[in-house]
Amino acid sequence: MIKLTEKQLLEIVNNWALTEITMNDIYLRFADLSDKADAKQIGGDHYKGYKIQPVEFIHANNIPFLEANVIKYVMRHKDKNGLEDLQKAKHYIDLLIQLEYD
Repeated sequence: MIKLTEKQLLEIVNNWALTEITMNDIYLRFADLSDKADAKQIGGDHYKGYKIQPVEFIHANNIPFLEANVIKYVMRHKDKNGLEDLQKAKHYIDLLIQLEYD
């Protein structure tokens, strides 16, 4: 089964009147999306509202592990674990201070 995002569905609907689109065309266009790791999120949907996913930003900027975790937990705190995520971010900041500056 292929799961389409709203954007993908709108793309199909908007192009439907312009060309003759078959179900096979739809499958061929979108089938590979369901298998891509960045197309799914395991354990919730707390990153889905962002224009750029934290992992994309972190990877594109070669951000090290400790700093990456600070970004991740700060970005998701309102949509996932609230204060606990901010405490995790603070813990990673404390680790950075200890490891880099003590």
